[in-house]
Amino acid sequence: MRLSELGGKEIIGLDNGEKMGVISDSDLIIHPESGVIQSIILPGGSFFGFGKKREDLIIPWSSIVTIGPDMVIISLAQEETQATQK
Repeated sequence: MRLSELGGKEIIGLDNGEKMGVISDSDLIIHPESGVIQSIILPGGSFFGFGKKREDLIIPWSSIVTIGPDMVIISLAQEETQATQK
């Protein structure tokens, strides 16, 4: 899959069905030597510049469950479970 094909896809949380953001609004952390995508960074932002700014959300690439034609489904609970088991 090309990076351009990821742009515009919505990120949906499998755990709660929440729309997390859109990949075209996010940044990627890419390993400089291997070129492998390590994480997606969703900017926190605020609603039209009003209200409290949310923190940026870092989504590890390993938490992606599936990439469909219109959306990317992630499971952050899986990442949290793995972190507590270490």
